[in-house]
Amino acid sequence: MRRVMKWKSSESGLNTGFLKGYEEMKKVMFVCWGNICRRPMAEFVFKKMVEERHLSGMFDAASCAISSEEIWNGRGNPVYPPARRILAEHGISCEGKRAVQIRREDYARYDYIVAMEQHHIRHMQRLFGGDPEGKLSLLMDYTGHPRAVADPWYTDDFKTAYRDIEEGCAALLEYLVRK
Repeated sequence: MRRVMKWKSSESGLNTGFLKGYEEMKKVMFVCWGNICRRPMAEFVFKKMVEERHLSGMFDAASCAISSEEIWNGRGNPVYPPARRILAEHGISCEGKRAVQIRREDYARYDYIVAMEQHHIRHMQRLFGGDPEGKLSLLMDYTGHPRAVADPWYTDDFKTAYRDIEEGCAALLEYLVRK
């Protein structure tokens, strides 16, 4: 893991002070089925929240797909246009992001692997041979109302999905900062 200096700052929501020292950068992977709707929304919402709290040096976030359905000849599809639009409405760019598929080695590379639905967890447990380090979780489990993130692919309701993701990412970030 990459080591970074973490400064204490009242702006970041951490205790004030001069220098805490070196700590591990927390690496978060968001996972969804196709990697073109909820997953990129979660990645970029989380990154924006981290940036707004001046915590960019503490976190690295990425996202990937369980399925290869959105990857053709080794090249992933871009973020689905309605997902791009709702991100843009909130001042978030996902320019250049394309679907990538999760790999077995990602388990060792990430500290937190956060899924949108329970069946994503089951697929990852098969891929990883279990979850011996307890890295797998559901995004909405960090909130006061655990549930799956609404899937806009089937409902075309990207506003509800965005609200779920925003709520989940805020709760996840709060959990990670306090941990």
